[in-house]
Amino acid sequence: MNHYAVIMAGGAGTRLWPLSRRGRPKQVLRLVGNQSLLRLSFERLRTLLPAERIVVIGAAQHRAACLADLPELPPDNYIGEPMARDTAAAVGLSAALLHRRDPQAVLGVFTADHVIEPVERFSAAVERGYATAQGDPHGLVTFGIRPAWPHTGYGYVQRGEAIGEGVFRVRRFTEKPDLETARAFVQGGEHAWNSGMFCWQAATILEALRAFLPATHKAVQAIAGDPSQMKARYEKLKRISIDFAVMEQATSAESPFAVYSVDMDVNWTDVGSWTALRTVQRADAADNVVTAANVVMLDAHNCTIVGEDDHLIAAVGVNDLVIVRSPDATLICHRTEAERIKELLAVVQQRSGERYL
Repeated sequence: MNHYAVIMAGGAGTRLWPLSRRGRPKQVLRLVGNQSLLRLSFERLRTLLPAERIVVIGAAQHRAACLADLPELPPDNYIGEPMARDTAAAVGLSAALLHRRDPQAVLGVFTADHVIEPVERFSAAVERGYATAQGDPHGLVTFGIRPAWPHTGYGYVQRGEAIGEGVFRVRRFTEKPDLETARAFVQGGEHAWNSGMFCWQAATILEALRAFLPATHKAVQAIAGDPSQMKARYEKLKRISIDFAVMEQATSAESPFAVYSVDMDVNWTDVGSWTALRTVQRADAADNVVTAANVVMLDAHNCTIVGEDDHLIAAVGVNDLVIVRSPDATLICHRTEAERIKELLAVVQQRSGERYL
């Protein structure tokens, strides 16, 4: 079997501050039940693959934290990036390294901050993705999620000709449409959310990078051949997502590649913010989501409260707040302002330097 999985575990996680910090990434936070998002992603993939065929790529400084969270993962299967360079670099480096290990490798690419249920449907879709990628040496596969509402923060995939059960050729990608366009996409039935999960042969994605992002292709191949070049070459790479760098360009009429979308009929949440946490945690009768035992509320409604069991959080007469307590910092914001945490952190950094980042 030459199937592999790559979990992308990078990202600053600033929208989950103050729990997500430079030294404690969001991927290892236990936000859903008693397991981290990284652990949930790993266990989903373990239904398909042995641990030896799962690779995690993330910040070099998070290596110890991620390996502690995944004791079954062989240490050599953690690829440490010296600095963040977005998903095109992460995909390219992992593909180059795995291609050297196994020239016939077929890679599934997944993220460490998604909650996906039920696992059985996820696994079935991934199996179709592997089969589609393995059957076409020019094939690039994305997984499409049926849109539950007209979300303007996600990218969309327009499906074209059906080539198999739940497998379509892709006509085009649209990144973060306005509300009117998103509504038309949902009502039209041809579009799916672009999940940010992919499948392809390692050789194919490397050829696509050679065609569309040659400097990155050259650098990751050099690093795979000589890891001592990692820092010097990686820091010069262009910051760009694999969606913009490859997938959108690969759908053009002149492209030698075929882009496919495999339907993934699951409940899917990108847990990248405190607002998103509400979609994967059960609310109480007053529509409050609380993830700590030591919380007391009186006439509080529609709040999200995250804390630690040894610290009391008491709230009275408040509505629509996000309250997050960590040992050295507390966040309080209106739920409609939760996407502005990155702005807030810029002010925090001006006042206090790196201490609270």
